[in-house]
Amino acid sequence: MSTGRLRIQQVRSGIGAPRKHKKILQALGLGRIDRVVELPDNGAVRGMVAKIPHLVRIVPPGEAAGRRTGRSGR
Repeated sequence: MSTGRLRIQQVRSGIGAPRKHKKILQALGLGRIDRVVELPDNGAVRGMVAKIPHLVRIVPPGEAAGRRTGRSGR
């Protein structure tokens, strides 16, 4: 098990998501698109992220967690 830290970014809204998914977002400290939190890299956090991969992404080390652009690229 790694002892590092994970940067997790919310990439989609929890609106319309099942209640369990919203509770997981809340437990991770997320709630708005593009919000980034840094949490310990352990099994509990990775398990929560694995339950909602369509709502969050893990930001690789060294990459800035910037706002994702839409299809139009604006």
